Amino acid sequence: MKNHFGCPVQATSNVVAGKWKVLIVWHLGFRSLRNSDLLKLLPGVSQKVLTAQLRDLERDGIVGKVDAHTASPRVDYFLTDAGKELLKVMEAMCAWAAKHLGIAPTLPNPGGVVAPSEGIKERSAIGDMTRRRVSVPRSL
Repeated sequence: MKNHFGCPVQATSNVVAGKWKVLIVWHLGFRSLRNSDLLKLLPGVSQKVLTAQLRDLERDGIVGKVDAHTASPRVDYFLTDAGKELLKVMEAMCAWAAKHLGIAPTLPNPGGVVAPSEGIKERSAIGDMTRRRVSVPRSL
């Protein structure tokens, strides 16, 4: 485990530190998923990295798994109660980023909490030919 220097905020940050952990937790907020489901939802992640990050999240008590002892191996991953609480923290972080950094959410919200949409205008993203909603800070 990474050093948290006695700081609960740093310890929480360490739990979700990892390129795919936030998205893993976010997607598991909707329902339990199999490894293959997560691979489809996270394009670009390798099996090795996904397995390592799921193990880290399991070790930290955020994710649990159910191993169905069937003819074909089936493992479903789900959020533990601690993972569901962490999801609420992530929703608050999403709202904060929308408000202060001008980053509009692009994924559905499993908790149903809607980030503030004040000052959201539509503009073209640089380097991207599609149009999407991005929040423009009030000072602009």
